Amino acid sequence: MHRRELLNLLARHRTRFLDEAAHCERTRTFVEAHEDCFHCDLWPGHVTGSAWVVSRHRDHVLMLHHRKHDQWFQPGGHADGDADILRVALRETAEETGLDSSHIRLVAQDIFDVDVHIIPASIRGPRHEHFDIRFLVEMDHDIPIPGNDESHDILWIPLAAVSRFNNNRSTYRMVEKTRHMRSALAFRHGRLEETKYRVPADT
Repeated sequence: MHRRELLNLLARHRTRFLDEAAHCERTRTFVEAHEDCFHCDLWPGHVTGSAWVVSRHRDHVLMLHHRKHDQWFQPGGHADGDADILRVALRETAEETGLDSSHIRLVAQDIFDVDVHIIPASIRGPRHEHFDIRFLVEMDHDIPIPGNDESHDILWIPLAAVSRFNNNRSTYRMVEKTRHMRSALAFRHGRLEETKYRVPADT
């Protein structure tokens, strides 16, 4: 498997956010143009993978305060040449949370969000772009999260409070998508309860 699997994922992805649709198209064009798009030494930019980690009830999000960027983000990182970007996202989630992969449950194999953002120049390399492919992951939020040395801290943050930690546009999109999922879950739960307790009509 090489670029084709990612291109197929991008082709299937649908979003109601116009900015994300533009990111998706830019990412598709970039991947088609660069055979080595998964390598982190491709300095125009490279593909990265990350995970939006939610609690079972979709009311908390797991975020890390990264040492390198001094900001709160979802788990994720470089592909290091691995073309299976879903595997990259799950691997990075396990590494950055310090948890065994058995605690990390993939909600869907389709893309959850796509974002293109600029990484400033540093001692590690010049200014470049990350074409970040995000997947939705679920974890129990009552187990200890050890983290690792890449982060100052790691927290379960109530969904309504995420913007206090990171208020960029891409985080807003993922929060809004999670709100929509919570509403759908609540509706389905309400319909099930209504059916469960409904009194049968007289016949």
